[in-house]
Amino acid sequence: MKRILMERSGELEVFVRVVQEGGFSAAARSLDLTPSAVSKLISRLEQRLGTRLFTRSTRALNLTDEGEAYYRAGVQIINELNDAEQAASSGSVKGYLRVNASLPFGEMFGELIPEFLKRYPDVVIDLSLTDDLIDLRSQKTDVAIRFGPMLDSTMFAKVLGQSRRVVCASPAYLKQHGTPKNPEDLRQHNCLKFNFRRSITSWRFLVKQQVKEFPVSGNLLINNGQTMKQMLLAGAGIGRLGYWHVADDIKAGRLIPLLENNNPGDLEMIHAVYVGGSHVPHRVRAFIDFLLEALNNHF
Repeated sequence: MKRILMERSGELEVFVRVVQEGGFSAAARSLDLTPSAVSKLISRLEQRLGTRLFTRSTRALNLTDEGEAYYRAGVQIINELNDAEQAASSGSVKGYLRVNASLPFGEMFGELIPEFLKRYPDVVIDLSLTDDLIDLRSQKTDVAIRFGPMLDSTMFAKVLGQSRRVVCASPAYLKQHGTPKNPEDLRQHNCLKFNFRRSITSWRFLVKQQVKEFPVSGNLLINNGQTMKQMLLAGAGIGRLGYWHVADDIKAGRLIPLLENNNPGDLEMIHAVYVGGSHVPHRVRAFIDFLLEALNNHF
């Protein structure tokens, strides 16, 4: 039988903490260790594994490809161990849960929060709605509902659903300004855009079996999807939103989908994002599992 390495779990937890805290000193403070002790432990771990987990410089500490893979596997192992310990100790779902979500998500699915609280009455939810991209660690947020691609590889996420995007406008706007027949026609229209940093300045369309980018412009920049929809309904211009957000308005004729023959079918992914690590609270896992169950038929 292979020798059991009693120190392995401790090394793993320290390594994960270094990644999440962004350095040896910060990890040492959170673990009540000295920076030199943390550094020696990581060096010992790298020697045992036979590979470097970090690239070190005077300004930054970055994961190698091997370190990235080991981090993700390590967080999963630690979380599963915590779950097993909680189950063995009859751990209950309780405590303070800070949730950040977009305004449209809150409008469409806000009724799910009371359902969750009925199921878990010992949880207190602190809910913030904004389309701004927040830093979960600095904002001390447990779970964030985000749309689009994941950019931060140190965060963990569960896919809640996906929705294709649709370009649309109100009948009143189209009556006054005409209906675009092809993507090039958008140059003559007032196209509403988002003003946050991760927003894009062009829209993708399918033209002759190829996906191309078409620059768009307009006189209104907006920081959230809910206000964008309101402006579209008011006839302010043409916008591009996730179909799930405007589906009811399209069905009711309040908004008209445009250039559907040129729609490339690109998807907007919806994630529940959380900070992985050695201590993911039971209430966080319960909330994410609840969303997966409740939203299963919505997307």
